[in-house]
Amino acid sequence: MPEEKKDEEKIPYWQVFYDDIMLLFFLSAAITFILYTVWGLMEIGNTPVLPEVTFD
Repeated sequence: MPEEKKDEEKIPYWQVFYDDIMLLFFLSAAITFILYTVWGLMEIGNTPVLPEVTFD
């Protein structure tokens, strides 16, 4: 009976996580989308304002 318990080892949570390919795909797509969106907003925020041109 003790030998049967060795065969039924619990699968680690991280192994289950890494084996789910669709979860990894959507997670990587979401992280990429968020990082590039934040990067773009930072670039827009750091763009200097053009001086106002007046025509007299």
